[in-house]
Amino acid sequence: MPHVAVSALSHPGLLRERNEDSLVIGPWTLCATVTENPQTLVFPLGTPLVAAVADGLGGHPGGDVASALVARRIAAVGALLTDEDAVRDALSACNRAVYEAADGPEGELAGMGTTIAGVVVRPGSALVFNVGDSRVYAASRDVLRRVSVDDSPPLAPGLRTTSLVTQCLGGSLTHRPVHPHVTAVPLTPGERYLVCTDGLSDAVPDETLEEVMREYDDVRAAFELWKSAIAAGGPDNITLAVVRVAEDGAGGEFPEAAGI
Repeated sequence: MPHVAVSALSHPGLLRERNEDSLVIGPWTLCATVTENPQTLVFPLGTPLVAAVADGLGGHPGGDVASALVARRIAAVGALLTDEDAVRDALSACNRAVYEAADGPEGELAGMGTTIAGVVVRPGSALVFNVGDSRVYAASRDVLRRVSVDDSPPLAPGLRTTSLVTQCLGGSLTHRPVHPHVTAVPLTPGERYLVCTDGLSDAVPDETLEEVMREYDDVRAAFELWKSAIAAGGPDNITLAVVRVAEDGAGGEFPEAAGI
């Protein structure tokens, strides 16, 4: 029977005082906390399954609150994300919810915001989505390619990354609508998805991400990706999920499903 395995972890990195990232795997969430080792959840392929990361906006109040709010809302409606419009509607509703929770421009949480990126796995296809600069990569046996779209300004000469975003969920004193990136892609046998916050993708170049995904299976890949970000100085929170669809017995051993 086809199934989906998601191996994930979330860690504050080496320089941040706390973790403002959150994680969604199906109905499960991990909000603004820490996993010491990757955990794996396994689900039958059928009802839409969402795996997503949310990165609370640094330099704003309540980044952890915003990312947790969005993660829990996405987990609650994950099984209803059957098409592109449903994903866009859910993200727009999350955007409104962040502004409402901030309690107006004079509230203590005014300006809080979060990015989000993820994949909804359905029989035969997947929906890739993002708002902000958290990313989704598709990893085949030999090639890693980015399938999300960074909401970032053009890079200055000589720079590989930027901490600026051109849109996110919340993030301003007054409500701004969002225009989520949502794309339907076919499920290709042997292909996996890497969903991550910029604590991984800013610290580790795509060439290294590709090498790790090519060399290791799910849980080990998640661990080695985290190690690479830590070796690069761990300047930001690191949250990632490796998503794979396979037949039972195909593509390596899965540990028993574990709560995160």
